[in-house]
Amino acid sequence: MSRISDIIRQELDLEAKAILRTAENLDADSVEGAFGLIMSCRGKVVLTGMGKTGIIARKISATLASTGTNSIFLHAAEGIHGDLGMLSADDVVIAISNSGSTAELLSIIPYIKFMQIPLIALTGNPESPLAQHADCVLDCSVPLEYEPFGLVPTASTTVALALGDALAIALLREKGFTATDFARFHPGGTIGKRLLLRVSDLMHSGEALPVVSEDTIMSEVIMEMTSKKLGCTAVIDHKGILTGIITDGDLRRHLQEKQHRIMDCSASQCMTHDPKASTPDELAVNAINLMETYKITMLPVVDKQHRPVGMLHMHDMIRAGVI
Repeated sequence: MSRISDIIRQELDLEAKAILRTAENLDADSVEGAFGLIMSCRGKVVLTGMGKTGIIARKISATLASTGTNSIFLHAAEGIHGDLGMLSADDVVIAISNSGSTAELLSIIPYIKFMQIPLIALTGNPESPLAQHADCVLDCSVPLEYEPFGLVPTASTTVALALGDALAIALLREKGFTATDFARFHPGGTIGKRLLLRVSDLMHSGEALPVVSEDTIMSEVIMEMTSKKLGCTAVIDHKGILTGIITDGDLRRHLQEKQHRIMDCSASQCMTHDPKASTPDELAVNAINLMETYKITMLPVVDKQHRPVGMLHMHDMIRAGVI
């Protein structure tokens, strides 16, 4: 087993060295040129490739699209059978080929040149036919000994992917792309939910909001808590301002202390004073952090006058997939 783990460690080390080697040998003018073409693109950034580099091209395209750059993937073999119709004069094409001599890829270059579409090549052979036709060439070459038999694409595809990711990161930073922007492209995922959902989207409000006044006797408080089924209630003063909260835990503690006498107490005698609270427009993820910090599962939601307008329960976060 140790022999296998040694092989895996060696391969990981080799691919890491390939990326570092590319970073050290990166030509600044070529990178700036490619970056400028993409930044000034008024259409789509079209990634294309074949085989395993085609898979890398598809992934880079997906990363660009999710970080604010309009991008699609064009399968080179499908391109010569009609998919070249995807291209427009406002596009930029990024073609990936380690050899730079992939037949299917070369076959679509005449159309790209005819349409006067800028072409960026990510290739391991800067002297290849692909590189010769490209407006910008990004050198992704790796030594032959970095890949099994000098043939199996491993380190070369890793380098191409890393370089594509680096371009995507540079683009999002230049465009001022934010985490909130990212979430807009991922509304169905956990990231999107954490960054887009507000407290108002999840809180219980209106008739579902449990609330009692400070002088309400505990027998009525318990009825309010039971009917609203949240295991708590907000407590307000005569001005409607939130002054406390009563939870199931508070009830248990006071029952142990006062036993049967709790029913004659007022809400103000049993509540937790000055509870932590959130606002409706607060991000749900910030409300979660507040609840986790103070080890609470229920959080009153208040307006600008500190009047309760909702109640947030940790279970609501779980059901919504925020946590």
